[in-house]
Amino acid sequence: QVQLVESGGGLVQAGGSLRLSCVASGSTFTINTIGWYRQAPGKQRDLVASMRSGGSTNYADSVKGRFTISEDNAKNTAYLQMNSLKPEDTARYYCYAEVVHGPFNLQYAYWGQGTQVTVSS
Repeated sequence: QVQLVESGGGLVQAGGSLRLSCVASGSTFTINTIGWYRQAPGKQRDLVASMRSGGSTNYADSVKGRFTISEDNAKNTAYLQMNSLKPEDTARYYCYAEVVHGPFNLQYAYWGQGTQVTVSS
């Protein structure tokens, strides 16, 4: 089993910044892909940003140029730096990871519990 724990959410004014963190813990594992999704009330959960093990990244068009995903492999931690925040960025942000572990080296998908980001106008 692998656990993902997010932190760093909060209330910020429009134009401000926040940095989210996602710490992965558990038995021996390898992260193939790690990313951030968000879900606003009444809406579907959408991809915000993701990073593959080779370092390639993918961003939603709505956050390109404002958000940056990064990873500290030594700490098994992923970050989402969010700048120039807008009220429409308000949502619960979830960490997601595709992880290889176990005796057969199978890939599993995990989600964190999420952290709330609220951007006031």
